[in-house]
Amino acid sequence: MSKIDTTPQTSDETDGSERTTDPDAKIHASDLRVGYPGLDEPVVDTETLVVPEGEVTALVGPNGSGKSTLLKALARHLDADTGDVLIDGREIAAYGSKEFARELGMLSQHGSTPEGIMVEELVGHGRYPHKGFLEGQTEEDREAIDRAIDLAGIEHLRETDVSSLSGGQRQLVRIAMALAQETDTLLLDEPTTYLDLRHQLRVMDVIRTLNEERGVTVCIVLHDLTQAARFADYLVALRDGDIYDWGRPEDVVTEGLLAEVFGVEASVEYGTEPRIIPKRALDE
Repeated sequence: MSKIDTTPQTSDETDGSERTTDPDAKIHASDLRVGYPGLDEPVVDTETLVVPEGEVTALVGPNGSGKSTLLKALARHLDADTGDVLIDGREIAAYGSKEFARELGMLSQHGSTPEGIMVEELVGHGRYPHKGFLEGQTEEDREAIDRAIDLAGIEHLRETDVSSLSGGQRQLVRIAMALAQETDTLLLDEPTTYLDLRHQLRVMDVIRTLNEERGVTVCIVLHDLTQAARFADYLVALRDGDIYDWGRPEDVVTEGLLAEVFGVEASVEYGTEPRIIPKRALDE
């Protein structure tokens, strides 16, 4: 896919809730300013963000660059001070809560888990957008739960108490819960943080399989730049709340980016996989 034109386009024939954007954009944000109470300046202040449909897009950048804040704004977990966020050309504010949850799933970095709950039951919580008030579990729900458990590779944990699981296993269960939601778009905030290498790779393989086999659009915050360059189709590099660069990993991950955004002198090599060789930290 060629690089998407990130210039916002608004149709004069809409009522404002639906707008014409690039046809390849699943999510399109423009003139976005997002902050927190008590702060004088916004954490995110960027003109345009595009998340291409059917692709894996990774948000990368140093600590404090606005990655998680931006993701929260896309998921309606945090209200933007100004600007628009569109999904499929429609403003996210125009969706009802359950309707939006059927369109977009979000896996936060620090999710709480109820005590004394089994894996299958927790995964089943992902079906809430598809259920009416006091509606019991349907055959469709059970099939969705089974698919999510199978894709996450946690069938052997189905009847296990979640509180007894390791951090890596618990993260896979939380991902399965998000998969059971069966949305076309999935946002994940640093899902591999604090996991050992084996579980990091397992999580990323699940995400990649979900994208390739089901066509789910994924936007993911990743701390590991090499991992992001390896698994993502597109990278969005943030610096001080603004987008520094956007595009294919081989176009974005450069020695210049590592120096200017991450403050690191490094060499970058691209063979079958990207290889970043850090040399030294640069003075601020």
